Amino acid sequence: MLNTDQFIGVLDDALRTLFAKPHASRPSPQARFNRGQEDHSQELTAHEKNLSACLMRVNHVGEVCAQALYSSQRLATSDPKLQSQFKHASMEETDHLAWTQERIEALGGHTSYLNPLWYAGAFALGYAMGKLGKDPVSLGFVVETEHQVERHLASHMNRLPAKDWASKAIVAQMQKDEIQHAQDAQKAGAQDLPQPVKILMTLSAKVMTTVAHHI
Repeated sequence: MLNTDQFIGVLDDALRTLFAKPHASRPSPQARFNRGQEDHSQELTAHEKNLSACLMRVNHVGEVCAQALYSSQRLATSDPKLQSQFKHASMEETDHLAWTQERIEALGGHTSYLNPLWYAGAFALGYAMGKLGKDPVSLGFVVETEHQVERHLASHMNRLPAKDWASKAIVAQMQKDEIQHAQDAQKAGAQDLPQPVKILMTLSAKVMTTVAHHI
């Protein structure tokens, strides 16, 4: 049962993620890239802009889920060191949330209308992993999630329009961060998840990314 402070903290995390404008603690990779390269965004066709916006919406949904997962896992563990680790990872995922939202808006797209649903589902799953499986399983869930996200981002690098360097720069930095989060969780004592669980995670992610691409 959550105490009052915990409930307020969980509610604050959810409201900030779903309804507040996210603010990045690091400069956007898009801005860093544009300082030394020509921006070809204006040269994208309407079809290319729509494709990029859809792909970045899917990535934004992934960051909404990441916020929910780290919030729930931070709540589930009693280890102060892990709480700090989850908090740090969540801050970097907030950067991703801000970068993807900014890019979606620049492309004339919109974030997923189902974000509250994605958040609720991810929060419930993360909390269950942390409480039922304890810290090693919770960390193992982080490792597998980040590995799947990294592969997903790699596929987006290939699918994004060739001239959409701004989106590619953001996705490339996200990939780098996700790999680091997986390595940090592994070092903290992650337990490898059973193959059926990994398969179920892959199928669930496929449903989410397919729906988020359109809605």
